[in-house]
Amino acid sequence: MSSLYGSIRLAANTLRANQIALQVVGQNIANANTPGYIREEVVLTPAPTQKHGGLLLGMGVQVTAVVQKLDHFLEQRLRGAVSDQGSTATLQHTYSQLESIIGELSDTDLSTSMNKFFAAINEVLNQPENVSVRNLAVLQGVTLTQDISRMAARTQELRRDVNNRVANMASDINRLLEEVRQLNVRIAETEGGNASASDAVGLRDQRLHALENLAKLIDIRVIEQPSGGVTIYRGGDYLVFEGTRREVEVVQSNDRGMTVANIHLKDTDAALNPASGELNGLLAARDDVLGAFADDLDAFARTFTFEFNKVYTSGQGLNAFDRVTGVYAVDDVDVPLSQAGLAFTPRNGAFQVMVYNSQTKLTQTTDIQIDLDGLGNNDNTLADLRDMLNAVDGVAAEITLDRKLVIASQAADQQIAFAGDTSGVLAALGVATFFTGTSARDMGVNADVRNDPAKFAASKNGVGNDTEIAVELARFMDRPIASRNGASIGGLYERLVAETTQGATVANADAAGAEVFEMTLRGQRLATSGVNLDEEAIKMLAYQHSFTASARFIATVNELFGLLVGI
Repeated sequence: MSSLYGSIRLAANTLRANQIALQVVGQNIANANTPGYIREEVVLTPAPTQKHGGLLLGMGVQVTAVVQKLDHFLEQRLRGAVSDQGSTATLQHTYSQLESIIGELSDTDLSTSMNKFFAAINEVLNQPENVSVRNLAVLQGVTLTQDISRMAARTQELRRDVNNRVANMASDINRLLEEVRQLNVRIAETEGGNASASDAVGLRDQRLHALENLAKLIDIRVIEQPSGGVTIYRGGDYLVFEGTRREVEVVQSNDRGMTVANIHLKDTDAALNPASGELNGLLAARDDVLGAFADDLDAFARTFTFEFNKVYTSGQGLNAFDRVTGVYAVDDVDVPLSQAGLAFTPRNGAFQVMVYNSQTKLTQTTDIQIDLDGLGNNDNTLADLRDMLNAVDGVAAEITLDRKLVIASQAADQQIAFAGDTSGVLAALGVATFFTGTSARDMGVNADVRNDPAKFAASKNGVGNDTEIAVELARFMDRPIASRNGASIGGLYERLVAETTQGATVANADAAGAEVFEMTLRGQRLATSGVNLDEEAIKMLAYQHSFTASARFIATVNELFGLLVGI
């Protein structure tokens, strides 16, 4: 009779095992479309044996554990791919926005504005006595500087937006780290450390989802501990260790005129500096893409301003100046001009001061030598230049309280003009220039010529005499610039656009490659951990038939037990 009892226990074990297996199959089918769900499996092993006389009889089957079907190495690779895709996608998006700001090949791009500006100067050659034509050249110059300033402002606005995203990411990282920490504790409590062979499947699914979301932000390395908790590393720093975590915070600093945010570990003040992930992409976009473009645009605007002004200040308009004030101030009036803190550096050379008598139409020309050769202690200061100008008959020069040079005529019927500047000192001080400003953001047109377009300098040999300077200005876009290794303004702008386009092309290719690789790994993960309804249906039928057979076995043993009792 004891063997009959053993047979009943064997069948009961089988019924129980098949019931659990059917429940796991139902769980898989119910979550077939649940994002992040990992397929579960029952681990079936033979039940312990029972001794019957001299025989050892099996007791059927038992369920050892319910585990997730998971490839941990594949999960780590997938998290790395998610980080790479987050970084490259961020850079791709930034380049796309930057290309929209540049807007090349549209009707409002910068090259179109430059072409219109130089075309308007060329028109001055055809109608040199027409003040309206000169006014059009001035207005086109204003439009050009506004377009350059607008491009710089939009770039700065985009950079500021990216920086805000960096600052906001600290709270997202802390939230996900805390979520993983709490799940570590719950998983360890549920699984009982090493006491349970089963996985806390629902909690582990949530933790995998949180780890993937964290990997989108920063690249991480995850190591599971024997307790069931995980340790998260970023580089050589741990972020989570089972039931403890470290917090990150935003640290502000200044970079290129903007307050920027960086994310540091709060307890050590060490920068997080991820190698990939969305944070890495944002930092690269802010500092290396947008920051570098802003620097290049500033360099372009500075070169344009100074080199154009060096040509322009050697010319004269239809009207000369009664009084002209320099745009740029020096730091110290008694320091050589080449070391006085000017945004643009003058060099050794000379320029001419022309005193034009509006009554007699005669011009008195005086050469002003600028000594900036660095030899001895004779290099000219702003105070020296003022004294040299005061020595010119009919000219009065002074230095304002904010250390700018002012040059004025001493008689009502006299006007002042300038010519032949080989030193660049007039352009460096902003005297009788066309453009003002020292960067793309503050580039503008001098108020003197805006208020009186007749002052637009087109002549080289006297007030209103010719258009030789206008000829040079009209060709300026293609003129080689020695300070830029022979490149022209047009070439510099083309290089600026080409570098952005090339960077965008590389970013697009990197993003596409990262996306394909991520999708490939997701496909492998789906094959390993995803739910296949056909497979689950086959398992369900198998467990159902096993359950039915076990039930019949119990019925048969019950009949035998009844016969035995009735004997």
